[in-house]
Amino acid sequence: MDMNGSERIEAPVDAVWRALNDPEILKQAIPGCESLEKTSDTNMTAKVVLKVGPIKARFEGAVELQNLNPPHSYTISGEGKGGIAGFAKGGADVSLEADGPDATILSYTVKAEVGGKIAQLGSRLIDSTSKKLAGEFFSKFGELVAAGA
Repeated sequence: MDMNGSERIEAPVDAVWRALNDPEILKQAIPGCESLEKTSDTNMTAKVVLKVGPIKARFEGAVELQNLNPPHSYTISGEGKGGIAGFAKGGADVSLEADGPDATILSYTVKAEVGGKIAQLGSRLIDSTSKKLAGEFFSKFGELVAAGA
């Protein structure tokens, strides 16, 4: 499953970049995130509870930041296991572009893959849920960054 989009954030590029690397802000923005802890400059561990159709699962996994080009772009990738519900893995290429001195256009391309019971729900349900979760994340992220700017 692939999707892309962009979000205009009322904050300068440097502030958005700092927020993209701040576990506390990411934790608040990720739907269902129970914990997100930085283990190194480029690695984090996460616990997220997600509901996809009738299946609710707690995923535990690792997140890694790659292809860092501060403050313009990076790739965030992760993999989580949800026990009997299955697994999810994927990543997002994120880029930032100034839109005047006090705003940023954040563009993203997301690739995701699921397996196990969740995969049996069908691609339409998974795709629509993924788009909804990505939309919630980027919208909430934008609000948090703009409020802190």
